Amino acid sequence: MSKIRDYLEAHKQEMIDFLAELVAIPSVQGEAEEGFPFGRMPAKALETMLKKCGEFGFTVDNVENYAGSADINSLPAELAVLTHLDVVPVGTGWTTEPYVLRHEPDTDKLVGRGAIDDKGPAVAALFAARAVKELGMPLKKGIRLIFGTNEENGSADLAYYRKKRELPPMVFTPDGEYPVINSEKGMLRVYFSTEWSLPVEIKAGTVINAVPSECRITSTFDPKTGCGVFFDTETGKTTKITEKKTHVETINGVSAHASTPEKGKNAITKLLSAGRIDCEPMNELKKLFPHGEFSGKSCGLGFSDDISGDMTCVLSMLNTEDGRLHGAIDIRFPLDRTKAEISDIICGRLSAAGFDIDSCEGVEPHCTDENSEFVQALLRVYERVTGDKGRCIAIGGGTYVHEIEGGVAFGAEFPNEDGHMHCPDEFITVENLLKNAEIMAEAMAELCC
Repeated sequence: MSKIRDYLEAHKQEMIDFLAELVAIPSVQGEAEEGFPFGRMPAKALETMLKKCGEFGFTVDNVENYAGSADINSLPAELAVLTHLDVVPVGTGWTTEPYVLRHEPDTDKLVGRGAIDDKGPAVAALFAARAVKELGMPLKKGIRLIFGTNEENGSADLAYYRKKRELPPMVFTPDGEYPVINSEKGMLRVYFSTEWSLPVEIKAGTVINAVPSECRITSTFDPKTGCGVFFDTETGKTTKITEKKTHVETINGVSAHASTPEKGKNAITKLLSAGRIDCEPMNELKKLFPHGEFSGKSCGLGFSDDISGDMTCVLSMLNTEDGRLHGAIDIRFPLDRTKAEISDIICGRLSAAGFDIDSCEGVEPHCTDENSEFVQALLRVYERVTGDKGRCIAIGGGTYVHEIEGGVAFGAEFPNEDGHMHCPDEFITVENLLKNAEIMAEAMAELCC
């Protein structure tokens, strides 16, 4: 066992305890306040992390609660490890308290929101840097840890940080999977709406980048018409609300990350396919987003390429508010397509179906040369620590380095493993927490000694 691994084993319980401290902070994006651009909880998570970095002797820098950093030595930083401390909302389906880290000794799992995305990897990066520092490795280059607070909602934190601070030339993030992610599909997020006059409320989806696990429909008596909306019951019959009462129905699905929608079951498209609400907007959406279709083919999309594979298209949010029906779509498109091309197609189809486009934003695909010395060094480290063959992979999910030239994702999930990212009972195993820290420490030594 290497001296790095020995060091981490000696600090294993300390790592678990600090991860529990971070998980206990519900760092979902909140209302912006002066001094708290993404709400108080993400800022609290950042404060907690930077305090710990200071205790370890690192030089910390809080950039107005957008993001923060910790330099482990005084040399000019040439390598950055980029993680984030914000998390997605809890959602439904948990078998344990999401913000209380649960250690399951029989499975080796540490269960809690943020365990794998991205608080666990952030803790691993912290203790990797501490190991490198306290073991006295002969660093010739500076190393910086960067902690963001808005990765799950557009990465405005990183954009602001880059306006105020310069990134080191080498950047990797443990916000994906091993061995090395060097190619990422382009992303497009579309928000649309239309008038809504039916006496029915729809609530489905909490974030745009996740398959919705629940769709709640509440119908009320309409005194203007003397009735309510039609609903198909489980018996196949229809019910018309003719009394002053409320009818509530819940359509259940299975949550999944929007980049891998085939792993979930979309509660919104399930609602559409069941024909629960018979009106023009819902019927048009049913045509564009058939239940079980993930490629966007019915929207005129459905592209693929040999490197990044099939594109994905997810109707991830649908809500009624103030007399309008609001929807949101998450699209991941191949390397050989452009944001403008995909935008023209999806917005054109929505407009033709009678919807207004409220916003349409995204990023082009990302690709870093797999033959660069930076990438090859990371692959060497992965092979040395794990004993497995290193290789570059392409994904549909956008990692934290998507808009950083030359950046790659390096961890934190290992091949053929699923830590339930964005899903109920999210977890990282104790062994993988340690192994991530070991790999990152070895990478710091490989690149900076």
